[in-house]
Amino acid sequence: MSSIFTLSILQSALELGCIYSLVALALFISFSILNIADLSTDGCFTFGCAVGAMVTIAGHPLLAFPAAMAAGAVSGFVTAFLQTRMGVPSILAGIIVNTGLYTVNIAVMGFSSNVNLFACDTIFSLAKDKIPAEWYNSWYKIILVVAIVLVVGIILAWFLNTRLGLSIRATGDNEHMVRASSINPVFTITVGLCLANSLTALSGAILAQYQKSCDINLGTGMVTIALASLIIGETIIGKGGMFKKVIGVILGSCLYRFIVAVALRMSVPAECLKLVSALIVAIAIAFPYLKGQASFLKTRRALERADRKDGGSEC
Repeated sequence: MSSIFTLSILQSALELGCIYSLVALALFISFSILNIADLSTDGCFTFGCAVGAMVTIAGHPLLAFPAAMAAGAVSGFVTAFLQTRMGVPSILAGIIVNTGLYTVNIAVMGFSSNVNLFACDTIFSLAKDKIPAEWYNSWYKIILVVAIVLVVGIILAWFLNTRLGLSIRATGDNEHMVRASSINPVFTITVGLCLANSLTALSGAILAQYQKSCDINLGTGMVTIALASLIIGETIIGKGGMFKKVIGVILGSCLYRFIVAVALRMSVPAECLKLVSALIVAIAIAFPYLKGQASFLKTRRALERADRKDGGSEC
């Protein structure tokens, strides 16, 4: 058991969990707040990864992140435009954008299915050069990633409590009420999807520099993984303020990556990894329902025992 739960597994789970938590935060905006099933997440993640990789190859590792976020915002704008201006249902709009992004991603990558960054400087190599201490050298990646995610989380929690952020939250609760309050739901939905997709693209750009490569199929299944992380986080944290919910999403992503890492450590065949991921997603999504059903059955048994006891005392 001790060989399964090692420090290296924990470190890797935290690093990847924090990187992928940005995608979970994106779904937190689109799915939980706006109540929109944005299925363009897979293509947008690869889009951010491709843009970030190509800008990094051009010698600008720091500029890769704003460039990727801008590309993600464009993807979100197209999705919102199809949904709000063209009357396309949100699910179909996401599928259309996701399909189109495949060709766009190939074009961004120079019509190659993969790109490597092994000869390029990244934020991780730059950070390692700035941290000379030997103890920090093995933890510099996680320190950098956690710092980025915390900054993004704090800014996101603050933004969602501003007037515009509250308008976005209100749009997801009741679009008709927002329209009656002289707030344009088209604008709030567009801003929300642009913000969500920019976070997804940022996650892809960070992953490209983290693993020093970009593959055209990198984002496959990202929406289901992020959704599982989101639901795990919401189950762990429960109700609370916006900052508490953001932290819960980040913790849920890290926990999901830890479960996957443990499965790999237990010598699960590579062919079965997709099945393991599907089971984790299914359990995470079904857990709130099963928890509610268990609570209901417990209450029902307690009432039945109380009725039997009252009936016995009357006799």
